Amino acid sequence: MRSASAVTEFILLGIPHTEDLETMLFVLFLSFYIFTLMGNLLILLAIVSSTRLHTPMYFFLCKLSVCDMFFPSVSSPKMLFYLAGNSRAISYSGCVSQLFFYHFLGCTECFLYTVMAYDRFVAICYPLRYTIIMSHRACAILAMGTSFFGCIQATFLTTLTFQLPYCGPSEVDYYFCDIPVMLKLACADTSALEMVGLISVGLMPLSCFLLILTSYSCIVYSILQIRSTEGQRRAFSTCSAHLTAILLSFMPVVLIYLQPTPNPWLNATVQVLNNLVTPMLNPLIYSLRNKEVKYSLRKVLEEMALIHEK
Repeated sequence: MRSASAVTEFILLGIPHTEDLETMLFVLFLSFYIFTLMGNLLILLAIVSSTRLHTPMYFFLCKLSVCDMFFPSVSSPKMLFYLAGNSRAISYSGCVSQLFFYHFLGCTECFLYTVMAYDRFVAICYPLRYTIIMSHRACAILAMGTSFFGCIQATFLTTLTFQLPYCGPSEVDYYFCDIPVMLKLACADTSALEMVGLISVGLMPLSCFLLILTSYSCIVYSILQIRSTEGQRRAFSTCSAHLTAILLSFMPVVLIYLQPTPNPWLNATVQVLNNLVTPMLNPLIYSLRNKEVKYSLRKVLEEMALIHEK
């Protein structure tokens, strides 16, 4: 990929129309980033430290927390670096890495949400066979599968983007290297590649969303068969956090990659929310309505406080 390009580095111009706001954005984004890392780390510690949470649902939630820590780390450190007044330059290989890992982690999370929906489907529709269907081996295969297919998707999109020649200009009108902005800088006709990329980026989330919709249609049907109102309420409450997280994750993809006429400022705003705010909210979404997680979190915080006092 490198040999096809005369450009050795790119200049990240940042979020459009935010001139003279660097200090405010630096403080805001740094706060989001720290809270994201801390929140997901606490969720991980809570699940690992509590044997009651060693179930398939929390195993997948652990992986989601790991992804949510790495996902904003793809673009945020470099963005914070130049918002602090440092160089906006990023090497060609650094740009390739940003694009690859952004789509690798994003696709992995997309597949992971689908697997988590399947887990809830089995738990509610086939409760007596849940431990057999969602065995340790099955969970490990599903978890590895999300990363494997995420890697394939990201490799395809990265190769598609950087097989093009880049001979200047080298200014990326965005705050990190992503497909739409990189294609604008290519020194070749990109219309066919844009269509292939659009189908690839759009088809994968759409397929996942349809599978999730199918799972939840079956779940809703099963819940409505429960006679007691309390039973229905408990069943719905176990799914509400997952549905909220799915909406927060899938809506930015629709707004950014499937809009007919791209809007740079809107794209950047939505992307920041997707990169920083959604991973920060996921620990809150999954813990606020879950008594077991809240109990485990309380224990972890109490133990940390005791260690700090000593």
